[in-house]
Amino acid sequence: MNAPGQTISPSCSDCPIRHRAVCARCDSEELEQLEAIKYYRSFEAGQTIIWSGDKMDFVGSVVSGIATLTQTMEDGRTQMVGLLLPSDFVGRPGRDGAAYDVVATTDIVMCCFRRKPFEQLMDATPHIAHRLLEMTLDELDAAREWMLVLGRKTAREKIASLLSIIGRRDASLGTNGSSGPMVFDLPLTREAMADYLGLTLETVSRQMSALKKDGVIRLEGKRHVTIPDMGRLMEEAGDDSDGGVFG
Repeated sequence: MNAPGQTISPSCSDCPIRHRAVCARCDSEELEQLEAIKYYRSFEAGQTIIWSGDKMDFVGSVVSGIATLTQTMEDGRTQMVGLLLPSDFVGRPGRDGAAYDVVATTDIVMCCFRRKPFEQLMDATPHIAHRLLEMTLDELDAAREWMLVLGRKTAREKIASLLSIIGRRDASLGTNGSSGPMVFDLPLTREAMADYLGLTLETVSRQMSALKKDGVIRLEGKRHVTIPDMGRLMEEAGDDSDGGVFG
């Protein structure tokens, strides 16, 4: 069953994340092998996809929607440590258990593969193994860049960085066209943004309002965002390139 409003093609060749996902380098024969072990799973916003420590019998890619990675400390406090955007990979071949809680922020659709057959296919299919390594290294680069965002950037720069990450991922998936203003629905609440960025809710709201007042972004309600000029937003983020953040 797909998430509300989502229509997912059963064919890998027509998949909306095909050019960015783990199957991006696969030829037609390899795609057929993947199709034989895949299935789709849907989750509603707020639903836990994986609990930390649980045994994972699948791996897969986010097709649509966004999820968060959360870690719980010994005293019960939780910290959001990452975002999973469309085409991001969930799970680690060769590892039985989950390291983090994975929670759907929006309605989400995942393309899943049974873990053992996927691991066997990796051994026999260099294209899949190489692409997964490439994605893992990109994820490492993103984590290092995010340390800079959290540790050295101002509150305004942090907000601008997060908006640019989400906007550029939408663009890379072809949902915004090739030119003109960038438009997307912000998948995170103000509270979630504050948690992820290490800011207070009041600071997030104040900085969002300031970016709107200065014309860097346009807002309809709390979630519908228009970025008239991505270059200007990147300047506000303190970046002159994507820095590898989230691919």
